[in-house]
Amino acid sequence: MGKASRDKRDIYYRKAKEEGWRARSAFKLLQIDEEFNIFEGVKRVVDLCAAPGSWSQVLSRKLYIPAKLSPDSRNDPPLIVAIDLQPMAPIEGVIQVQGDITNARTAEVVIRHFDGCKADLVVCDGAPDVTGLHDMDEFVQSQLILAGLTIVTHILREGGKFIAKIFRGKDTSLLYCQLKLFFPVVTFAKPKSSRNSSIEAFAVCENYTPPEGFNPKDLHRLLEKVGSPSGADDLDCSSGWLEGANKVYIPFLACGDLSGYDSDRSYPLPKAADGTYQSLDPVQPPIAPPYKTALELKKASSGQSIRELEKLSLDT
Repeated sequence: MGKASRDKRDIYYRKAKEEGWRARSAFKLLQIDEEFNIFEGVKRVVDLCAAPGSWSQVLSRKLYIPAKLSPDSRNDPPLIVAIDLQPMAPIEGVIQVQGDITNARTAEVVIRHFDGCKADLVVCDGAPDVTGLHDMDEFVQSQLILAGLTIVTHILREGGKFIAKIFRGKDTSLLYCQLKLFFPVVTFAKPKSSRNSSIEAFAVCENYTPPEGFNPKDLHRLLEKVGSPSGADDLDCSSGWLEGANKVYIPFLACGDLSGYDSDRSYPLPKAADGTYQSLDPVQPPIAPPYKTALELKKASSGQSIRELEKLSLDT
């Protein structure tokens, strides 16, 4: 199937190219903002697992560029820091930090960029390479969120917000309770641009309020207690006990224009005057994708196999 087929089957993929977004995921953050108004009063924001940069683009267009054009805010524009292990192409108003979100030194770099202040908002659209095994994918994704929470406890101010991608599954209630330790208001949201067939949703965490006397070094011990109510020595962290009489009901909200585009539906392609359709190229291909080495090895392996076959045919 060609690019035109992809454009027809995925309206948000097509719209992202038309509107200059690096990925269709930009619409997810925009729709979350429509519902929760997450950008209100935000001056310092951190984008975790930012590459290829569609969420950083949203932050730039919604926060930095309007402030840059406003006479009142020109001397004090919002600060946006994007963090990823992979490099990404520059975005106006976005400071890039190539680092590991599980490393405390990364948090120190971010705070230095904020002149010693902390962030008002932290967003994370990161996800592992999915395997198709939902239990495995959900577990790895939850570990990524908790890694994000590690840096959040260092860089987010009290009263701040945290937005993170989740994979819904049997341990979703455990993740919800762990986030509730730090945020009084936690809502799981499903943007209209997120496919119904996908298990992804987004945790919208508001009003960061760490426990009294909380030390970020004790984070994992605190999280283990949520999943191990029988005692600190029970490290089999699970959500099994959150059923029955202890069942947790999670606020779940669909957001975005519910009468708008359906991400699971195919739409007709807009035709030019001559009746043809011109597919657009992606706005910004990855500049150093993690699969690049694998492709090079596969290509080299393929070339070596061809040479071996040619040598074998000559010998015979």
